[in-house]
Amino acid sequence: MAQVMVNFRMDEELKRKMEKACKDMGLTLTSAFTMFAAKVAREQRIPFEVVADPFYSKTNMERLERAVADADAGKHMSEHELIEEDE
Repeated sequence: MAQVMVNFRMDEELKRKMEKACKDMGLTLTSAFTMFAAKVAREQRIPFEVVADPFYSKTNMERLERAVADADAGKHMSEHELIEEDE
């Protein structure tokens, strides 16, 4: 099978940490990304859970935009009840 070059950018610190983790497992970056690509191709899915940060939900962003608009307009800001979640 013919080999092709794949180029992409990533944060320098992230790359350094990944290289170290791969080395500790006896892998190279190329072999790790090849394993990832093979699994995605075989299973037709990302092989780990990907979730959105609820902070960026549409509802929360709309609330934050209203709060900023109210603050810009000089309206009184009120406290809200904190919701604590069990970890």
